[in-house]
Amino acid sequence: MLLCVPFAGAGPSFFHPWRELAGDRWRVVPVELPGRERRFLETPYRNVVEAAKNSVDDIVAELGAGARTVLFGHSLGAVLAYELVHLLGTRDVRVERLVVSGSPGPWTQRERRATGLPDEEFLARVEEFAGFRHEALDHPEMRELILPVLQADCEMHENYVPSTDDPVSVPICSLRGSSDGLVSADQGREWRHATTGGFGYAEFPGDHMYLVDRAREVLDLIEAESAGPR
Repeated sequence: MLLCVPFAGAGPSFFHPWRELAGDRWRVVPVELPGRERRFLETPYRNVVEAAKNSVDDIVAELGAGARTVLFGHSLGAVLAYELVHLLGTRDVRVERLVVSGSPGPWTQRERRATGLPDEEFLARVEEFAGFRHEALDHPEMRELILPVLQADCEMHENYVPSTDDPVSVPICSLRGSSDGLVSADQGREWRHATTGGFGYAEFPGDHMYLVDRAREVLDLIEAESAGPR
């Protein structure tokens, strides 16, 4: 199974196209957080560790005991996936690999922040970070739904502190857009210190949100990595 953890503001539907692209290689299981899509009436989390702890039981039930599982997370999803690996390691879930994307190592604090800015400044900063503006934010009704979730997600990402200094034992592969202005190559490679297992690093053409256009290539790389040493 490929457990996919969304980035700030995103919901599980972002990964629905990945199901067809994955074919029979993976069963793609997106994590569904409060405040979005089917859970839009629920209050979004503002703390990564709390989000992981409160989500893990549902994830274990969805994956099933003994499931062969790879975790993928982009940006906010990367640190949330990292926390989930720690938790799943105490359950009967076989996490074989963690694939993180668009993220510095878990102990690196975000220097450029959007949390606490007025709405327009906040959106401008997020647009600067991501390299694009979601068209839904230009529609007042959709913006009213999306903005609080995006603000909560950014707050929990920018204030993230790992629950433990202990690295995970599963191999980690770190991915990055080659022209990402938010996460440097050196920061992407910081993840080698977050595992006692193997480490890999790869770049794709594009900026911070490269994966919007590179889903097939990302899945191909995940498959290749998962076929390698564990």
